[in-house]
Amino acid sequence: MQLEDYFDFLTPEDIRIKGTRVGIEHVLYEYIHCAKTPEAIAQKFRTLTMAQVYATILYYLENQETVGKYVGDWLEYCLKTEAEYDRNPSPFVLKMRQIKEQKKQSQKLDLVQ
Repeated sequence: MQLEDYFDFLTPEDIRIKGTRVGIEHVLYEYIHCAKTPEAIAQKFRTLTMAQVYATILYYLENQETVGKYVGDWLEYCLKTEAEYDRNPSPFVLKMRQIKEQKKQSQKLDLVQ
C-alpha cells in the first residue's frame, strides 16, 4: 500500500482521509499547531484509525513544503473568513448577542437588588 492510498485528492485545495469526510488539515492542525500526540488526535477524531492518523502525519513529514503550504493556505482562509464573519454577522448572531447582553444586564440588576 502506498502512503497516498490513505487519501482522496478531491482538488489541490481539498485532501480528505479516505473513507471519511475529514480533511488532512484538521489532523495536521492538531499535530503541528496544537502539539497533540497521534493518540490524542485519534481520540478527537473518533472516525479515524490510528493508521490513518499516522499516515497523515507521515504524509506531512514526507512532503513538508507542499503540505505545509496547504495547511498554511487553509489557516489563512479560515482567519480571513472569520474576520469577514465578525465584520458582517448574520441576523441570527446579532439577535443572540442582543439576548446575551440583555441577560447580562438582567443579572447585574438582580445582584443590585
